[in-house]
Amino acid sequence: MRITIGGPPGSGTTTVARILAARLNAKLISAGEIFRQIAAERGLSVEQLSEIAERDESLDREIDKRQQAYASSLQHAVFEGRLSAFFVKDATLKIWLKAPLEVRAKRVASRDRLKYEEALSAIKMREHSEIKRYERYYRLNPNDLSAYDIVIDSSKFTAEDIASLILHALERLRADDDKQANEGSCEAATRTAAVSSERQRH
Repeated sequence: MRITIGGPPGSGTTTVARILAARLNAKLISAGEIFRQIAAERGLSVEQLSEIAERDESLDREIDKRQQAYASSLQHAVFEGRLSAFFVKDATLKIWLKAPLEVRAKRVASRDRLKYEEALSAIKMREHSEIKRYERYYRLNPNDLSAYDIVIDSSKFTAEDIASLILHALERLRADDDKQANEGSCEAATRTAAVSSERQRH
């Protein structure tokens, strides 16, 4: 079971991913955390590191390399990151969280202890930077939601509620898979019985 959770800054992906990983007892791999760790290691803000990343392709490659390494080795994990859905090709579920810009700015302001205007400016700068980098390096549009199974507006639900919604979807998928497996077994048993009956007649 591998789940990816993506979304723009302030949409709540990290919080939901942590809750989901805890409920599933799964490993959490966060691209955002990796990015913030590198920024802290270099004594830079996330915005400053984003500016550097626009000029230094190796930084993005390093983050992606780490996440892809985890993706290839972990079978029970939650992957949080704006491009996780594209790197974890065979994920069980691919989730995208969205929220209005104003809501996201308030969340970032509260989380990072910034003024609302500062958070709003930082989000716009980061999103502009990410879109440029992703299109340049990967030919990907991070706002193309066709890769996702479920899109949730995180401004309408709590993080706990969103995690519950995802878990419910996961349970339905498992139920459908079990049903298909049972139907396949019944069909195989019917075919075997038919062949056996035909042989007995001859």
